[in-house]
Amino acid sequence: MGRGTVATTADVDAQVPVREGEYGSKVTAVEPGGIEYIAESERHGSPLQLFWTWMSPNLEFATVFVGILPIAIFGGGFWPTVIGVVLGSALGSITHGFLSAMGPRFGVPQLVWSRGAFGFIGNLLPSVLNAFTAGAGWFLVNSVSGTFALVALSGLLNSHFSTPVLDFRVAFLIVVVVQVAVATIGHNMIHQFEKVVFPYLAIVFGIATVIILAKTNPGLGFNAKALVPFGGQSGAFIIAVVASFGYAIGWNPFASDYSRYLPKNSNPRKVGLAAGLGVFISCAVLEIAGAGAATIAPLGDNPTKLFTDPLPEVLQVLVLLGIAVGAVAANVLNIYSGAMSFLTLGIRLPLRFRRAAIALAVGIIGLVLGFILEANVRPGSKYESFLLLISYWITPWLAITILDYFLRRGDYVESEFYDSRHNNWQAPLAFLVGIAASVPFWNQEIYIGPIAKAHAEWGDLSFLVGAVVSAVVYVILRQVGRRQPSVTRA
Repeated sequence: MGRGTVATTADVDAQVPVREGEYGSKVTAVEPGGIEYIAESERHGSPLQLFWTWMSPNLEFATVFVGILPIAIFGGGFWPTVIGVVLGSALGSITHGFLSAMGPRFGVPQLVWSRGAFGFIGNLLPSVLNAFTAGAGWFLVNSVSGTFALVALSGLLNSHFSTPVLDFRVAFLIVVVVQVAVATIGHNMIHQFEKVVFPYLAIVFGIATVIILAKTNPGLGFNAKALVPFGGQSGAFIIAVVASFGYAIGWNPFASDYSRYLPKNSNPRKVGLAAGLGVFISCAVLEIAGAGAATIAPLGDNPTKLFTDPLPEVLQVLVLLGIAVGAVAANVLNIYSGAMSFLTLGIRLPLRFRRAAIALAVGIIGLVLGFILEANVRPGSKYESFLLLISYWITPWLAITILDYFLRRGDYVESEFYDSRHNNWQAPLAFLVGIAASVPFWNQEIYIGPIAKAHAEWGDLSFLVGAVVSAVVYVILRQVGRRQPSVTRA
């Protein structure tokens, strides 16, 4: 069926567009369609596949750097940082599991489902933000991270086997081509790719983590001479919680994208547990490894070396390859979901493979930007800080989306996800108020809000403030909307 074709299956409303074409469980076939509903006849897979689909993308250096950050930059102690990243990762994984569990139920991408709360027009802003942060932002950070790993790997091999040293642009082209190819093929290929690379990434990063922790100085306390020490011990701890929470919930706007093909009768607990544990275990373990690495040596110009230098040379080679593969594993999700968010803007393309076309376009644009920016977008740069800063929109969006689900007791009519007349002014207004209220609490390398400056010991409370304010405002606005008097015609 094409775009706009109504469903003929009994499990959805008659006005719901169903994804066209026969796709099934074919891995190498290009996934047809775009953001349409997935009919029951096309559903397949098991909840377990979500575990490695969400484990593999986090087995990369960007995750490690989240654990390095609170110690190397803010002077935090080792154990407070460990507790902080475990807590933050757990909170972000719980919400991720909940959203993933809704995929089989509604059968639509995550940013399509949020139209239920935000309305068709109001949902445009979170869709634009997600398309940018995923399809352009983290795409570049991860691509450049993987590229530097390949360049470093070629340098190590050159010293022993006189092999060519890869130029940055050649390595970047290799990384981008692989990840764009996987993302363009689509849903089934992505799940299969994450499954195939999972054993290698898990073993290599697991061994590296054990070695790093064996060399860690667990007694390291707060360092008042750190680059940004003004928050004190409490500030460094809160930064650890917020950074790890922000990193984990960065996947939340993607959640249903990868569970919507599961059969409608899939056990929600198993779906949520598989997805949530995949995010939690990978993030918590590698962030703890990053915290351990930060106690061994100071942060230099190349953050990757902080993690690889303590390792035996053979393992350094394997880890550098793992960093490159992990970057690709993360970016196939960024490209795929970035394309989904772009299509959620309501742009109509007369193509059977709409999503694939957008994914390919994202890759081409990212390739050009990567050649222009090069090292300026690696982990630890101001560009990554900018991405973390703009991710402050996620908690207001998340609070409203989940709150709306419970207020409505999960009672959504699938047709409203595609009805341009369905609008809910309360949600986007509460969303903007929540973001505005969080600005004074922002505590980022490139911007520190006035309240964060005045109370450095509070660390960064912007995620919490944004979520609470948007939730409270949304409840109030819903009540006001219900009390508006109806107009009686004469």
